[in-house]
Amino acid sequence: MIQSHLNQDNQELTISIGERFDYSVHKAFRDAYREITTPKTHIAINLSSTRYIDSSALGMLLLAKEHAEGINGKVTLVRPSETAFKILKLANFDQLFTVT
Repeated sequence: MIQSHLNQDNQELTISIGERFDYSVHKAFRDAYREITTPKTHIAINLSSTRYIDSSALGMLLLAKEHAEGINGKVTLVRPSETAFKILKLANFDQLFTVT
């Protein structure tokens, strides 16, 4: 499940990922950030509830990063669960993204 919230000044989009981050949420995830065109928008992806991440989800994170960089924004991976952090670290995503 994907939930998103854009703050009032359109400068920060928070996307919260449910327990499973896999291809089944591809469309919802893409739709959450695709319409964001405000320059310098920060996309915060909350992974605190995420217990499973597959390779397609890693690809989706890269696509979100590419979109954000296209508008001079950035993506931050926020509060990943222990399991999610291990997967991100194994894939060296802690080197590609800011993880807080």
